[in-house]
Amino acid sequence: MDARLNVFVGSPTMATVVKHLAEVGKAIEATGLPLSTQKLVQIRASQINGCSFCVDMHTKDALAAGAAPQRINLVAAWREATVFTDAERAALEFVEQGTRFADTSRGVTDEAWAAAAEHYDNEQLIGLVTLIALINTYNRLNAIARRPAGDYQPVHTG
Repeated sequence: MDARLNVFVGSPTMATVVKHLAEVGKAIEATGLPLSTQKLVQIRASQINGCSFCVDMHTKDALAAGAAPQRINLVAAWREATVFTDAERAALEFVEQGTRFADTSRGVTDEAWAAAAEHYDNEQLIGLVTLIALINTYNRLNAIARRPAGDYQPVHTG
């Protein structure tokens, strides 16, 4: 598959957009939402949205951060898997509902909100809501431009 448009190279407009989106990502990290939860949310939204580049990137990043391969492999089947905590299950339900607005007329249910609120404080909930919006933005940028998957390599820091 070839990309329709390389939105990340040579465009001053996209460079500005990505710079600001990266700042949003830093703000999310500062909320205290666990990194493992962030990775699961990114993977699940990317699966739902059919963003192969983001699935590739976030699964590789999760593995590089020390996530167990079994957990990464089971994200799409999280309801039937025994490897996720109750907090992670709440976040996974939340991301599914927050990503699939078009599938229902109700958006995120009160039940999904309450389940997430049982496990995450106010700042972490803000992080979760913002992360869902952010990953959906990245998914759409990459999927619409048809950015191919497979070549991503995690950046190792430290």
